[in-house]
Amino acid sequence: MNLSELFQQQGLGIMATASKDGRVNTAVYARPHVIDEETMVWGMTEGRTYRNITENPLASFLFKASGPGFSGIRLALELLKTEETGPILAKIKENADTTVGPGTGAAVIHAAWFTIAEVRPLI
Repeated sequence: MNLSELFQQQGLGIMATASKDGRVNTAVYARPHVIDEETMVWGMTEGRTYRNITENPLASFLFKASGPGFSGIRLALELLKTEETGPILAKIKENADTTVGPGTGAAVIHAAWFTIAEVRPLI
């Protein structure tokens, strides 16, 4: 499955993370910025998801494409790095302003880079 094509579709994304002591958090998240078929980047605020990945680098992302049925994917992720500046973060902030609403990108202050450890079908 081509992840770049999949994430061009509209849909709902859910990011799951856990703190160092195992407290799980789930959050609705935008589609990732696809670097290549093994590397994805998400913009993050200073929230629980970001705090969790700084303590525990493992995460999971579920994406259900819009429409009938269960088209989508589940990704097991491992954090590579975070950035607080740079062209990828600038692009993510711009996309947030365009897709969510003006000023939304200001809350996005981290670019979290992940490698894909496993790809699984949605169902």
